[in-house]
Amino acid sequence: MDILKNLEPQGVFRFFEELCAIPHGSGNTKAISDYLVNFAKERGLEYYQDELNNVIIIAPATPGYEDAEPVIIQGHMDMVCEKAPGCAKDMAVEGLDLAVEGDTIFAKGTTLGGDDGIAVAMALAVIDDKSISRPRVEAVITVDEEVGMDGAFGIDLSPLKGRALINIDSEEEGIFTVSCAGGAHVECSIPAAREDFNGTALDIAVEGLLGGHSGAEIDKGRANANMLMGRLLYALGQKTDYRLVSVHGGLKDNAIPTASYARVIAADEAAVYAVCADLEEQFHAEYAVTDKGISVTVSAADAAADAMDKAGTERAVCVLCCAPNGIQAMSADIAGLVQTSLNLGILTSDERGICASFSVRSSVGSQKNMLIDRLRCLTEQLGGSVEISGDYPGWAYRHDSPLRELMIEVFTEQYGHAPTVAAIHAGLECGLFLGKKPELDCVSIGPDIDEIHTFREKLHIASTQRTWALLVETLRRMK
Repeated sequence: MDILKNLEPQGVFRFFEELCAIPHGSGNTKAISDYLVNFAKERGLEYYQDELNNVIIIAPATPGYEDAEPVIIQGHMDMVCEKAPGCAKDMAVEGLDLAVEGDTIFAKGTTLGGDDGIAVAMALAVIDDKSISRPRVEAVITVDEEVGMDGAFGIDLSPLKGRALINIDSEEEGIFTVSCAGGAHVECSIPAAREDFNGTALDIAVEGLLGGHSGAEIDKGRANANMLMGRLLYALGQKTDYRLVSVHGGLKDNAIPTASYARVIAADEAAVYAVCADLEEQFHAEYAVTDKGISVTVSAADAAADAMDKAGTERAVCVLCCAPNGIQAMSADIAGLVQTSLNLGILTSDERGICASFSVRSSVGSQKNMLIDRLRCLTEQLGGSVEISGDYPGWAYRHDSPLRELMIEVFTEQYGHAPTVAAIHAGLECGLFLGKKPELDCVSIGPDIDEIHTFREKLHIASTQRTWALLVETLRRMK
């Protein structure tokens, strides 16, 4: 502890260091939730803690601001827990080992959790610092944002009186996010019976793709390994009779998969090698700029168990070839903004058939529903079933936003230039809060954080200081 004690603003970095000492990965938030409750109890503040471990802390206005409209400061308490190769830390029970290097803070061997520990630290520091002039502050700190916004789905916002919400969950200073996409998780299950098939068992691997976030990087033109596997399997069927034994690729529906694997039993072994070599050459030509590391390899497999039958193999290949994927529409209102997309992020198989899991996103609710309907129509025609989960609304751009205009004014005075006002093709909790309280006026900000969700994550100190100054001055002017 005390690694950050000499950094300004001391309150922000003191609370951030205390938070980092508490394990708080997604799904492991009881301890940090209780820490927040104790913070409120020690100061005699009104608070709410629900069964999910969400916490709301309410601090009364400072003198002179009793008649001012309340303000909501919002972030999430959970973090993504990733470790460097060889790191022995058990992040479920051990705190982080903080270090300072130049202008950055990082955790030795692990993610830092600046996303979104810095929001929690700033909310606590605003409440704790008696020198800050401000309206009533309603700090809303949710759980499990990183695994589907579970806390925002379940939280009861009825204790809130505020209509202005400052979300501190952005990772690039100087960008005010004012709109985001809604989304849903769509799981398509395609049945397949099993049977014996005479042939050679072979493993096919499509690997070496760059991948990325299926919202923020869906516009980069990067290949989806599962979709490439679908093309390959269809091409294979044009050259030889074969049966699919298993297929799998991707780990998260909101990440573009970097690899996909299939085991087949083929009547003509040589044809498999020839098709894979040909498709690898095609992929290299198509993705020479975005995914130049693509490889397609074939290797001998152990004697396979029963394969999928012919009809099941054909249904599996059909969904991989025909399901929509990637960008479906660009915004006509905001130049360069992806409006609607989907990503086949997870592909698995078992004795019953295959399961393809998609992340569907759109800033237009009807288009999100249209993509869900397309997936349902295709899946049901193939004799399968669809399950929808994690359906959350988008955050539409608000033309009349007093909060945005105030924050632009403050930012311009402090920085000497206007901020970038942007929309993102990814989800933020603001969309869910607007679904519960449509009158909310929201802006999302944050300091510079490099390489979030990796063990190389770094929080910039000077950027944090400037973001803090922006927040404090905005609150001061909300009288």
